[in-house]
Amino acid sequence: MDYLVIEGYKSAAEEFSDEANVPPPVDFESIESRMVIREALQRGDIEEAISRMNDLNPEILDTNPALYFHLQQQKLIEHIRHGRITEALKFAQDELAPRGEESPEFLAELERTMALLAFDSSSSVPPAISELLSPAQRMKTAGEVNAAILESLSQGKEVKLVQLLKLLCWSEGMLAERADFPKIDLQEGLVATGRKEATDDSIMRE
Repeated sequence: MDYLVIEGYKSAAEEFSDEANVPPPVDFESIESRMVIREALQRGDIEEAISRMNDLNPEILDTNPALYFHLQQQKLIEHIRHGRITEALKFAQDELAPRGEESPEFLAELERTMALLAFDSSSSVPPAISELLSPAQRMKTAGEVNAAILESLSQGKEVKLVQLLKLLCWSEGMLAERADFPKIDLQEGLVATGRKEATDDSIMRE
């Protein structure tokens, strides 16, 4: 259940909750809200993401200055990505520079981001700086936001082993209705068909 909730599989989480008789750890509607926020971040729409986060729970950003800085940093990156240099400079001066003065860590991140403006083409940007323009940077920010929302909902960020095993058993049962496949023996930690094949091979050798 935790895995489905954390990763945003709303329909599967609802089905698993009903069929495995596992109580939902969060309101299922919050899953959809998190996914809308994540999708906004992945396409670079930071304003939309911040607006929806505030609609969901305004205290998330109020109590997490590092997260808010990283969202603002991502917004600066998007300005630079799209060549909005004037907006980027003004935004950095008005929104990020004051925060950089309060934290050496924030200042270092701001300087690294502003270094993108020092290069004429993306091919000449050092990897440590150019990675800010990669899809992975958006994913990193989205992951940080997702973790903060889950924490605000008192939902753990890591999958719990017991529920993971329940999910595995449930998934095997669903798949078994559609196809034959190797099954895991949870007591011995072996793949059932693999163990059978190994036994058959041993008999043949004898």
